[in-house]
Amino acid sequence: MTMVRQTKQRAAVIDVLRSARSHPDAAWIHAQVREQLPSVSLGTVYRTLDALVRDGVVVTLERAGQATRYDWREGDAHHHAVCRSCGAIFDVDAGDVPAVPASALPAGFQVTDVRLEFMGVCPACQTQN
Repeated sequence: MTMVRQTKQRAAVIDVLRSARSHPDAAWIHAQVREQLPSVSLGTVYRTLDALVRDGVVVTLERAGQATRYDWREGDAHHHAVCRSCGAIFDVDAGDVPAVPASALPAGFQVTDVRLEFMGVCPACQTQN
């Protein structure tokens, strides 16, 4: 893994992502970073996020018609549960999910990453219906 050059802007983006549990989009991350560094541009935040995704410490969560969301993943193995109604994203501890048996995969297939998403309706949305 190649680590990105550390700058004040990148350090601020990393700090925001590490502390965020809401799986934020770039606009929210930008607003948070601007509280520390008022002159940081949205473009700088996007370039930083792209580099962190390439480095494998951040993953993207993408839904058609919605802004890409970002999740810090270094050392925190987890999957996601996504509410189809409100779009909320919840972490699911990878240790709570059974492994896929090797026999379910094509012969000789080498797994390099596992990302599961459970789709459904969160408790808050269920009570609204």
